Amino acid sequence: MKSIQSRGERVFQAADVAVMLLLMLAMAYPLIYTVLASVSDSYQLMSSPGLLYKPLGFSLDAYSMVLKNRSIYTGYTSTLLYVSVGTLINLTMTSMAAYSLALRKLKLRDTIMFLITFTMMFNGGLIPTYLQVKSLGLMNTMWAVVLPVAINTQNLIIMRTAFRAIPESLSESAKIDGAGEFRVFWQIYLPLAKATIAVMVLFYGVSHWNSWFSAAIYLRDRSKYPLQLILREILIQNSTEFMTSGSGVGEDTLAVAESIKYATIVVSTVPILCIYPLLQKYFVHGVMIGAIKG
Repeated sequence: MKSIQSRGERVFQAADVAVMLLLMLAMAYPLIYTVLASVSDSYQLMSSPGLLYKPLGFSLDAYSMVLKNRSIYTGYTSTLLYVSVGTLINLTMTSMAAYSLALRKLKLRDTIMFLITFTMMFNGGLIPTYLQVKSLGLMNTMWAVVLPVAINTQNLIIMRTAFRAIPESLSESAKIDGAGEFRVFWQIYLPLAKATIAVMVLFYGVSHWNSWFSAAIYLRDRSKYPLQLILREILIQNSTEFMTSGSGVGEDTLAVAESIKYATIVVSTVPILCIYPLLQKYFVHGVMIGAIKG
């Protein structure tokens, strides 16, 4: 039988749906605006401030300029390298540390966990970190970007909680059959925590993809700049001249400078938008496992 809803319940559900739709529109419209502006004519775009509901004079000149620029390709190459290597290091370090801290037999486990959690409130700061990276000879290298962020404390706690939710009887049975700690970790704990690992891939991957601050501090060679640092130059410093230099089209090239900014945002955002749906089914399950069970 269908339950009969009271008038108050129907009003509440209608208000709830309306609020959710407004929030969805508020979050989706900036992306919609960026896509529409990227395919609009720059002259019309600059002369028509306000909301966009359709492209203003459809044009793909901005995408043509973006895809012809070598800085975009070198930025993509560097970013893909940082994301792949950095995420692999993150997963390796985080999962191994979480497994060790999940073992009840580990001595001083609570003390170690307290010291790790303490870093969420206080850290060494930018200057000590910079001096440490410089003393290790990592300046202007990929390692200066990926190694200082090898483990995120919050992700470590989520992974540790997920490992602690796995019954110890499984590892004890494996050890009776002759398995060592590494084999238990690799063949039992990691497969059973694949939902949480997928969430870690998403968290760490997006973090590396969006990262630009550490690259701006530690990198001097422009060929090693990640895509987000190049995007920052375009958006914050308004430096679209390197996108148009040497093209030989003068004012026509400068005319698309406004649309170039939006086209670059779209080009740098599309990969993450394509990857996220593939991991979405693990997202809620993985986070809930690592957040509720203790």
